[in-house]
This record gives sequence, structure tokens and C-alpha cells, in this order.
Amino acid sequence: MVTAAQQTASTPDAARTFPKGFLWGSATASYQIEGAAAEDGRTPSIWDTYARTPGRVRNGDTGDVATDHYHRWREDVALMAELGLGAYRFSLAWPRIQPTGRGPAVQKGLDFYRRLTDELLEKGIQPVATLYHWDLPQELEDAGGWPERATAERFAEYAALAADALGDRVKTWTTLNEPWCSAFLGYGSGVHAPGRTDPVAALRAAHHLNLGHGLAVQALRDRLPAAAQCSVTLNIHHVRPLTGTEGDADAARRIDALANRVFTGPMLEGAYPEDLLKDTAGLTDWSFVQDGDLEQINQPLDFLGVNYYTPTVVSETDGSGTHTSDGHGNSPHSPWPAADKVAFHQPPGERTAMGWAVDATGLYDLLRRLSSDFPKLPLVITENGAAFDDYADPEGNVNDPARIAYVRDHLAAVHRAVLDGSDVRGYFLWSLLDNFEWAHGYSKRFGAVYVDYPTGRRIPKASARWYAEIARTGVLPAA
Repeated sequence: MVTAAQQTASTPDAARTFPKGFLWGSATASYQIEGAAAEDGRTPSIWDTYARTPGRVRNGDTGDVATDHYHRWREDVALMAELGLGAYRFSLAWPRIQPTGRGPAVQKGLDFYRRLTDELLEKGIQPVATLYHWDLPQELEDAGGWPERATAERFAEYAALAADALGDRVKTWTTLNEPWCSAFLGYGSGVHAPGRTDPVAALRAAHHLNLGHGLAVQALRDRLPAAAQCSVTLNIHHVRPLTGTEGDADAARRIDALANRVFTGPMLEGAYPEDLLKDTAGLTDWSFVQDGDLEQINQPLDFLGVNYYTPTVVSETDGSGTHTSDGHGNSPHSPWPAADKVAFHQPPGERTAMGWAVDATGLYDLLRRLSSDFPKLPLVITENGAAFDDYADPEGNVNDPARIAYVRDHLAAVHRAVLDGSDVRGYFLWSLLDNFEWAHGYSKRFGAVYVDYPTGRRIPKASARWYAEIARTGVLPAA
């Protein structure tokens, strides 16, 4: 018998209708768009410090101004309404709300998010707030950062402040965005803030991010209405072995543990995977995991946020190579503790401006795996998109057919996964606006809306108009 999914897959030009109530949105992050780095009490985050350090960010770019969303938020919400978005996923800037990472909140910082969420609600757009998208207050990093337990405790206090202030407006909350990047790029390879290169610190950071998540969920639950939703967003790596050899399969297992199960294990199952502990035993005995931590981390969630851009292909190696081909920046230091005998490979075929392979089958496979591993947990695609070398033509239009093709293929993969039984509730396009792309500065454009950085002018790209029609109808049109 031919299933609906197989039928859809065999007719790629057919239109696809998503389930009723499927949530269509777009996403941003505070440091990437807000600017106003020193206004209304905001103090430096680790990304302010990192970006201002010569040689860290391409062209010496910083997020001091970014897309000036802090002053142009009303214009940006109007754009969202024009595009028919049902939801907007944004992050709160911890140093804007609690500048030192301790003590009472700064009301001017909270007022910005109050105004933003009120405007979203006025336009019929659901606000989806992320507590942490990498902008740790610098004072907390100076005190040790995420490798220290105290940072997880401070994070829970910050979550409580945010919930008290915005819980009457925001009904959907995410604790962390991509803690793998925070831990392993920030403290392992050093290609993200704070730029440290200590594999043990990276593992300690991963644990304390897990703990911070669990404590924050508890703080949110204590303060939010019963109907509010709590989640976490993980950039689950879809790891594939290069060949069918036993060695390549073991390389994939090892990276899956470091990329994925280091978070899904404690967060969703209440335990770190035994193979991860064994693999890293030469680095640490994990004594920083204290009694009761796993119970604190393993909190019920309403859905899991999934960020996906490209698959990860690995093989075994003799350990003599470098770690520059894993798609996470160039550094002599690996973001993969105790994985020296794993090599990373670029799949063949089309690539984005980031050099990432375009492969929507990875998203389908990932969703099916998550549905198998955690069958009772709904999923939301909280980030998916691509950077291309976009430009405005002399008439002021920005045509981006490659992005449309990328998103179409990935939405088709989501639709197929839904037909095959995955409980996927929504899709957030990354990103609403071109913005500060971390160590790449302003050289990479992910936005559905083009930003002319010298003037701040916003120009919806062709992909934005195309996506708006999908958000309006719930139908992915034929190619």
C-alpha cells in the first residue's frame, strides 16, 4: 500500500497542505538585531566583548547598531503583519534586563519588551520569547561563565524576572537557544563568545547550561499561567557516517553523543548517555554533576524546538588532521572534546553562502528520528533558512530564487514527516531580517527582509512575499 507520504514524495510538483493550526513564523536574536548596546542601562554581553576584540569578527563588525531594531521595532512589527506571520520568535537580551546578571531588573529594558509584545499582540502575532540566545552578561563571564554552577543559578533568577514582567503577555517560552554552540563553540573551539578554548570547560558549560535550563523551566512554571508553554531549542545535528564501515559508524555515534545526546539525555531522559561519559573519561570524571542535578534538569516540556540547516557527515581518521571542515568556523581548537579521531566531510552538491550543503532529506530524517526517540513530545522547527549573496537591483528589488528553493524543499520535508507521523506544530523561518551573523559580521545575509545597513532601510525579498503566501494559506505551492 502506498502511503500519503510516499505519494507526496513521488510527486514533488504537487501542492502540499499543512495541518490546520500549524504555526507560521520567523525568528531573530537580540544581539543580532537590536543595537542600542549601551542604552537604557544595558551593559556589555560576552558578544559585545568578543566582537570588539580585534581579529574575532570579520571586518571588525559589532552589534553596536546591528539593524537598529531597538529603535525601529514598530516598523519591523508592521513588516511582520504585512507578511502575515502568525508568530515571532525573538530573544530577550539578558544584559538589557539584568545588566550584571544579578539583582533586580532594569525597568527600561523590560519596557522595551513590553512594548514589543503589546504591538505583536495588537497585530495578531503570537510572541515566542527565548530567554537566552548567547548574550551572557560580561560580569557573569568574568566570574567564570557557564562552566560555573553559579551561572545556572543566576539564569533561573533572570528567568523569574522575565516571567514576572512578561508572563501576562507571552504564552510561549524557550529557555536556551542552541546550547551546543554556547558550550562547544564558546568554550571549546573559541569561534564564538567568550572565545575560550578548553575542552573540559566546554563539557562543564554543557552541564551547567542543562542545569540552567531545568532551573529556568521550574522558575517559569512557578510564575506563568497553567496554559503557558515551555520549551528548549536545540540544533540537533543530523549525523551521517561517510561510509558503511564500523569505524565510520562509531565516529557518527561519538559525534551524536557530543552534539545531541549531551542535551537530550539529561533534558528529556534524566541521564547522560553512558557512551559520552566513557568517551570523555580521559578529560573529566564529570564530578561537576552533583546529586540531584539530573532531576532538576529533566523537566516536562510542551514541545522541543529544532534548528536545522545542513547534515553532518563524519568518518574515522587517525587523528592527525585539523578540525576546520565541520561547518562551525575555522580554529586550531576542536569543538568536539575527545573526538580527535573523527573527520568531517562536506557532502557534494549545492551549498549556501555559508558553505553548508543544501540537503532537505536531513531534516526529514531528523524529524523522524526525534519522533521515534521521543514519541510524546511535539516538535517545532524554530530555525531553518539559508544565507545567499543577496543584493538590491537598480529598481530596489531583491530576488532570491535560491532561498525560495531551499525553503520549499525543507518545507516539503517537514510536510512529508508530518504525513509519516511526526507531530510538528510549526515552522519559523530564519531570519526575519538580515543581521549580524556572529563571527561573520554583516557578510552573510539570512533574512527574508533585506537590510541596507548604511541607511537601515528594509526591503522584503522575493522569498518574503513567497513565504507570506504560505503563512496565509497553509499551502506549500507546487514548484
